Amino acid sequence: MAWLHTWTGLLLGWLLYAIFVTGTSAYFQEEITQWMTPEIGSVAVDNDKSFAAAATWLARAAPGAGEWSINRAGKRAPGLQLYWANGPDAASDAPTEARLDRQGREVNARETQGGYFLYRFHYDLHYINWYWARWLVGIAAMAMLVAILSGIVTHKKIIADYFMLRLGKGQRSWLDVHNASGVLFLPFILMITYTGLVGLAAHYMPWGIAANYADADKFYAAAYPYPAPPEKTGAAKLAPIGPMVAAAERRWGMAVGSVRVLNPGDRSAQVIVSSGTDNDMSARPRSLTFDGVTGRRVSEYTPSGAGTNTEGVMIGLHAGRYAWPVLRWLYFVSGVAGCVMIASGLVLWTVKRRARLADPDRPHFGFRLVEKLNIGAIVGLPLGIAIYFLANRLLPVGLAGRGEWEIDSLFLAWGAAFVWAAVRPSQRAWAETTAATALLFAAVPFVNALTTDRNLFHSIAAGESIFAGFDLAMLILAGGFWAAHRRIVRRAGEAPRARRRRQGAVQA
Repeated sequence: MAWLHTWTGLLLGWLLYAIFVTGTSAYFQEEITQWMTPEIGSVAVDNDKSFAAAATWLARAAPGAGEWSINRAGKRAPGLQLYWANGPDAASDAPTEARLDRQGREVNARETQGGYFLYRFHYDLHYINWYWARWLVGIAAMAMLVAILSGIVTHKKIIADYFMLRLGKGQRSWLDVHNASGVLFLPFILMITYTGLVGLAAHYMPWGIAANYADADKFYAAAYPYPAPPEKTGAAKLAPIGPMVAAAERRWGMAVGSVRVLNPGDRSAQVIVSSGTDNDMSARPRSLTFDGVTGRRVSEYTPSGAGTNTEGVMIGLHAGRYAWPVLRWLYFVSGVAGCVMIASGLVLWTVKRRARLADPDRPHFGFRLVEKLNIGAIVGLPLGIAIYFLANRLLPVGLAGRGEWEIDSLFLAWGAAFVWAAVRPSQRAWAETTAATALLFAAVPFVNALTTDRNLFHSIAAGESIFAGFDLAMLILAGGFWAAHRRIVRRAGEAPRARRRRQGAVQA
């Protein structure tokens, strides 16, 4: 079990660390997106009025569209995201999306994927084909489950380790950090790993679908109903959207998340009002369908069945969208503990084996490879995320493909960290990359103050807690990486003195 714990943790540890870091940041993906689109105000959506204003805007901007889609960004995010399908007479380059504020006014916010990119990366890996990316993530999650369970078996002093944390003791300290973060947050880490696998169970185990459906598309149509627009029958005025949204919210006792209008401006128009996935522990939304001309409710969909409801709750537990602020912070802190557990385990592998080397100053290739990968993975990804935030403020607002340039900057910086780790002595690479990461995170609030009117002091005075909180979080991260840098430098200075003492004792 100890062997299994060590090697499942090492071989997929670097990927697991990236999944945990980006997944943990996704608990505040709405706040990250809001900071990355400073042009949009920080006032939440007033549902029935905002959706009605959005429908009025679409009637003017896309009257010939075959379908409208109005989406609330989230219960903590301002504004509405609009999409529409242009008619056959529209130009090929005609716009198909827009962002509105709560009053129904278009906002020309900078192009960015914001926190949504970090959320999607943690299970789609961005540059890799989504199908194979989810298999990679799934294999890593299965390895994580094996590492957790084998770690529990090998823990002879699991209760003692709950209270044990000895700092400044070299290998013993790394082991204590690894044990404490794993044991203290074990329920969360088990839950988040298992529910992540359940959320993609149909991807990993499709045989039940294959045994019961000749065409998998029929299964997905039944499990996730998404009706196509009916045939058009003639022009007619669309009924007001606001009363439909209000009726749905009264019926469910929860906020609406999206409104889909099929064939707007036609007698066959339908309005599908769906609940938000952040209202309930289950991630499966409910929906009401209204006649688009009369406003009369014609059908209702409520997810039902043990399998459907179990899956919805598992995904909801994993995503944590339902969580109120205190619980959201607990999710975040627990996710950070998971990152610490994985990172300390990777470092512990090298710390334990260095002492066993014939010549610790000249380790073999395999040891050096793990050490270099540790530096690039553990420090390189946070460094890349800091660059991602800086690129959001520094790239020209009108740059074509701006959102992809932001993402590319993250990966370029992350790749540069791996290259730097490869060409520099390991001890120096640790010190230099942690210092660079600290400085980059510290630069984010200052660059924000220079490029927008939402500096830290202005945000605090204006009561804009999201902008102020983000800047403070960047400074806290900077402080953490700087403390790690100082610790590494201090340990590097102590190592030669300890080596000389050992040599002197041998000679004596």
